[in-house]
Amino acid sequence: MEAAPTPAAAETQHRHGGCLSARTFMPPGPVARCSGGSSQAAGSPDEASCGSPRWIGKSLSCVCIKRKGAYERICMNLTPVQEQRLQRLRHRMKVYFDHSRRDHQEALRALWYATYPDQELEGLVSEQWKDMGWQGRDPSTDFRGAGFISLENLLFFAKTFSASFQRLLQKQSGNQATWEYPFAVAGVNITFMIMQMLDLQSMKSIAAKPRTFVKAVFVQMLSEDEWAFDLLYCVAFLVMDKQWVEKNASYMDFNEILKSTRAQLQKELLLEDVMRIEDMPSYRLLC
Repeated sequence: MEAAPTPAAAETQHRHGGCLSARTFMPPGPVARCSGGSSQAAGSPDEASCGSPRWIGKSLSCVCIKRKGAYERICMNLTPVQEQRLQRLRHRMKVYFDHSRRDHQEALRALWYATYPDQELEGLVSEQWKDMGWQGRDPSTDFRGAGFISLENLLFFAKTFSASFQRLLQKQSGNQATWEYPFAVAGVNITFMIMQMLDLQSMKSIAAKPRTFVKAVFVQMLSEDEWAFDLLYCVAFLVMDKQWVEKNASYMDFNEILKSTRAQLQKELLLEDVMRIEDMPSYRLLC
């Protein structure tokens, strides 16, 4: 984790008047078009198209779509910055929570005090953790599904968007559902859902090219902002909570709510004018 900036550093980078600042996007130069498939007859079963206007101005050097029935494959040349940031993100994803590591212990304490600044923590194993929505006295057992990055995501959310974080934690707005989801455990599930949605765990090498439009969009966002994954996490949490309240969901609905949250995120990421996480319509839910 030495090469990766800390969630506190991200807070310093992004915080502006309580919300993340929206940086001006500078359009890159012309996009090079590839020639793969150009000799094929239009309308053939193995049709290929290159240089889609959807990508012009997004600094992607080459985008090809190869269709066979319902199958689509996207090819994108990664820049050195994109490869470096994908490598760093994948490294974060591989780190398991280790209760014996001092930096992991400190991150857990930091989450507590970012959540309850005026309440003294009795210990890393305590009944207090249940108040945050962990399943038991030891929150480290709940990180197994998504690893240390799920703790980093929660800490980033708590520090960067403290008002939204507290609003969800305390159930301060909307007509709440009859059964409320466990806040912290839901956060771990959201991290895992995003990793699956972006197909990040399937990459066998850093140089592997994105296989889906959503992943290609995210890779470009990552080149513009190294904290794109953490920002997307915050948006996802707000979307999930909004759908939970609107559908008056219960324990049995949790997986369905996660699926619909994923679908909403994918839809917004593929919108024509979305070039950064800040451009997503649901970003406005954050404060």
